[in-house]
Amino acid sequence: MKRLTESRGFLWLTKYWFLFPIAGFFLLTAGVLFGYGERSYIAVHDNMDLFLAQFQMLKNTGTFWKHGVQAPFLGGVTRDDLPSELSLYSVLYMIFPTYTAYVLGILGKILIGIVSFRLLAKELLADRYMSYRPLVYMTGFAYGILWVFPAFGFAFASIPLCVYLLVKIYRREGRRWRLWYLALFAYPLASYFSYHGIFLLGYLVIAAVWLSVRDKRPVWRLGAAVIVLGLGYVACEYRLFGQMLFGGEETIRSSMVNPSLTAAEILREIFTVWRDGIFHADSVHAKVVLPVCAAYFLIRNGLYLWKRQPRRILRDPFNFIMLFILFNCAVYGLYDCEPVRSLVETLLPPLKGWQFNRTVFFNPFLWYAAFFLVLAVLYDRGIWGVWAANALVCIAVLVVILTPNRYNDLYATCHNRAYEYFHGAEVDELDYEQFYAQELFREIKEDIGYAGEWSAAYGLHPAVLEYNGIATLDGYLGFYPQAYKEDFRRIIAPALDRVEETRVYYDDWGARAYLYSGTDLSIVNATKTVYATDRDIYMDTEAFLKLGGRYLFSRIELENAADRQLALCGSYTARDGSMTVYVYCAQE
Repeated sequence: MKRLTESRGFLWLTKYWFLFPIAGFFLLTAGVLFGYGERSYIAVHDNMDLFLAQFQMLKNTGTFWKHGVQAPFLGGVTRDDLPSELSLYSVLYMIFPTYTAYVLGILGKILIGIVSFRLLAKELLADRYMSYRPLVYMTGFAYGILWVFPAFGFAFASIPLCVYLLVKIYRREGRRWRLWYLALFAYPLASYFSYHGIFLLGYLVIAAVWLSVRDKRPVWRLGAAVIVLGLGYVACEYRLFGQMLFGGEETIRSSMVNPSLTAAEILREIFTVWRDGIFHADSVHAKVVLPVCAAYFLIRNGLYLWKRQPRRILRDPFNFIMLFILFNCAVYGLYDCEPVRSLVETLLPPLKGWQFNRTVFFNPFLWYAAFFLVLAVLYDRGIWGVWAANALVCIAVLVVILTPNRYNDLYATCHNRAYEYFHGAEVDELDYEQFYAQELFREIKEDIGYAGEWSAAYGLHPAVLEYNGIATLDGYLGFYPQAYKEDFRRIIAPALDRVEETRVYYDDWGARAYLYSGTDLSIVNATKTVYATDRDIYMDTEAFLKLGGRYLFSRIELENAADRQLALCGSYTARDGSMTVYVYCAQE
């Protein structure tokens, strides 16, 4: 009996082995990020300097659901320019404290990625699913843990879910197949129109036309799916559509200038994004997934040609995925071809300034779908093929976990804390708690009697002030009125006139309306050390006052404060010494 029990236990372990690395990673991530809490090291770029501060602002002001109100940054942009409340990711921030919501978002993204990948695989594999189940879970796990743009992690992870729903609708199986339309209508709760939705709709139209030609009859159910999915996006992101279609106000999108590359530079960019991806959608595929897929591509298609079966090259699903990946990379490169970009903007004027090269955001899913197909072929080759496939997918998972890319908060926190433990000294980076310095700013606001006056940041991200309930004239947003960009430019004109690179950066883009240095390219760093070679500030204080500016919060003690009509109100240092803030009051 004992041997029988042990045998059953061993069989269970071999049958469900994939659950252990998945559960272990969940526990590790939750243990590290919740264990260290706000002393964790979280990505700053396009994260703590952007969306986390916006969600905290909505929480501070109680404006998640309000209409006709302004947000206290960038001089008071409309609430409609901020994330929709009808989003699963936004709901997390409504319910939980901001840091807790952020970590739950990471864990939720992983879960959505695994479940979505499994649903799609089970639907497409049908009776063969059980044979590939460990591979399905592990590939879905590798896809789910990719360190992509955190605020849109759900949108990335749920792409297989959308495909699954569309397959169910196309196959029209069961008596209640129409209910899948309802699920498709709700799908945008986990997605995002500007990054994925508009492309999903475009791809769906192409698929409907192609299947209608192939099936020799109109596939009306997919045509209806286009309408249902489109309406779902309109319902969930009604604020965005309202601003885009009925805002009636010129935005900074109209003045954005994109590079115009040569043919050689475009080809180089296409190759680079094919090989490495981009940081917002980092698929970490270059080390394992790409070599495996490339080798399979050459061998598979070489055999087709050897056997004189060229037609099978066109029918192979793996080749279709590879072509899809290349198409997305080509679009990414052609976006920097001025004639192509101008043609799109001429045909579709509302899309002027919009980045249609975001098709590349679908490549992480496509790479891991292709990777699964290759490993499935190994599974079919017997026990040694199964072991080889399992080893490859485990290595791919480890590569994702151990690659220190921009958004790998788990790696950053473990690495920095280990460094501090073994070296007995703190790293120069600011952790979450030190970056936002809530205790320090509570002290500052109480001491100066802050009562909602418009302010600005120098040497630190405006997001720090926004997070702490301080209204800012500066800020970071990719969509706000062009008129305000021009008004704010008058404040920073003295700095822009001194540094040409900064002038081009602001005039040709403008999403970061910051107080810039008149000497250094950047003085805004998420570090304890302030990297600035010049302690003078170059700003037009009269323009600052005209926009209602009152306070300037600076990490640099200004040497020309008096010349700029700025009076020092006080200097404040965090208890752990990680940050000192000098508060200046603008004088009439």
